[in-house]
Amino acid sequence: MRPRPKKKKYPAASKIKMSPLYPAFLDLKGRKCVIAGGGKVAQRKIGALLKAGAVVWVYSPALTLSLSILKKKGLIRHFPGGCGKRELKGAFLVFAATDRPAENEKIAKMAHGLGLPVNVASGEGKSSFIVPSVARRGPLVLAVSTSGASPAMSRAIRLELEKFYGKEFSGYLKGLSRIRAKALKGKIPPVRRKQLFKRLASGDIIKSIRAGDLVSPEDALADTFLQEIS
Repeated sequence: MRPRPKKKKYPAASKIKMSPLYPAFLDLKGRKCVIAGGGKVAQRKIGALLKAGAVVWVYSPALTLSLSILKKKGLIRHFPGGCGKRELKGAFLVFAATDRPAENEKIAKMAHGLGLPVNVASGEGKSSFIVPSVARRGPLVLAVSTSGASPAMSRAIRLELEKFYGKEFSGYLKGLSRIRAKALKGKIPPVRRKQLFKRLASGDIIKSIRAGDLVSPEDALADTFLQEIS
């Protein structure tokens, strides 16, 4: 009688360790960001970088039509040559987004060697940072990541969040920013100020915004609060 083959043991999902990521929002205004690649993947990344005010340098022999238009408008700097160490110097962020995995890995190694944060479009484990799936509602930014486990799931969750936090939150938050600035400059005692901020961000307030019953944060304040911050 032949012995039964031993069953392969796979680690439980809970025991599979992934390097924990540190979430952060970066101010890219006026900062040089290097993109290697001129295809659809690079195009998506460039669009987000431009919205953040970054100075985008693109290294690619060819560009998509949309990127060519951005180049003509002077919104990106395009160099048809390759991307080497010299081209990476001075970059705040690096994106390896060519359609050649080997080239992306080469750029990633150079970036790592120079101590530069790099995002690699192909090849897991090569990136030093990943880009989350993002939804914007004015000042409100919802960013979702599955730590690289499933970008598709990140997008699905982000779409779910968009249903709960619509454009109505944009106007309210702009008003809240205005009130917060006045309160911090005023002579309101810290304890009273804390009460103010907490009241304007309560669960009931969120429900009212979502229902369309509340447009401005001033509408949620009693006259005494309004007098204190005016």
